[in-house]
Amino acid sequence: QIGDPVAEKLMHTAYDAGVNFFDNAEVYADGKAELVMGDILKRSGWRRSSYVVSSKAYFGWEDEKPNQTGLSRKHLYEACHDALRRLQVDYLDLYYCHRPDAETPVDETCRAMHDLIVQGKVLYWGTSEWNADQLKAAYEVCDRLGLHAPQMEQPQYNLFHRSRVEQNLAPLCKSRGLGTTIWSPLGSGLLTGKYNDGIPKDSRLDIPGMEWLKGMVLGADAPKRFAAVRELAILAKELDSTLPCLALAWCLKNPHVSSVILGASRPEQLTENFGALEVVPRLTTEILRRIDSISKPVAA
Repeated sequence: QIGDPVAEKLMHTAYDAGVNFFDNAEVYADGKAELVMGDILKRSGWRRSSYVVSSKAYFGWEDEKPNQTGLSRKHLYEACHDALRRLQVDYLDLYYCHRPDAETPVDETCRAMHDLIVQGKVLYWGTSEWNADQLKAAYEVCDRLGLHAPQMEQPQYNLFHRSRVEQNLAPLCKSRGLGTTIWSPLGSGLLTGKYNDGIPKDSRLDIPGMEWLKGMVLGADAPKRFAAVRELAILAKELDSTLPCLALAWCLKNPHVSSVILGASRPEQLTENFGALEVVPRLTTEILRRIDSISKPVAA
């Protein structure tokens, strides 16, 4: 949804501020997002050791024929090689199974990911939007066969979407050291307050093809969520912060959150969001209780 020059400015703004993790996936813009990112990484001159880059496989990027999606050995291998080519790197730091695949035996997926690591094409593998039972099945296979096991999960996590991280995955974070690179920390923009008075014409929810996202953000609980957003904005002012920074800081405060993935369309927006780091120390036990009292009744 942004042009290449803006993407380059955003990545350089992030890198210069200390961000070292750049997340991507085969399905984003049907592979074009990885092409753009790869070109920027190539031109940047950054040392490969100074940044982490990821890709995710499941949805495919071509014609969605039977072998072009899912978590089969064939698709995982081909998707990995495609990502390496598009990103113009020799290896992926992180490689995710973008969704669970009920049609592929979990042992096939685990073996394929293990082999990619042994071959040096991937350093660590993980999952995205898998639940604890699905991860436990993968751990059982990896433990039994002596395979490299999943190291990270990429779940949705924000003030209105909490149970997967706080209840379902938390035990695995403690027992297995599972890390999380959470997405949608601002609830697809809901936690910025920009939808309080309707959907702006230039927003993602107004883009054709994004009806699924619109339904997810503006569901049956929308009135309650809008009311909570207004209360959270008042609290953010009390903390001498902004609503987005408060929402991001709240995610960072969770000890099971390893990294918060930011999305931005303007460098100024990205720089503003970095202010969340200054808010984290202000989130005392009392403030966290107030945030819970506002958001938890409408949490998903």
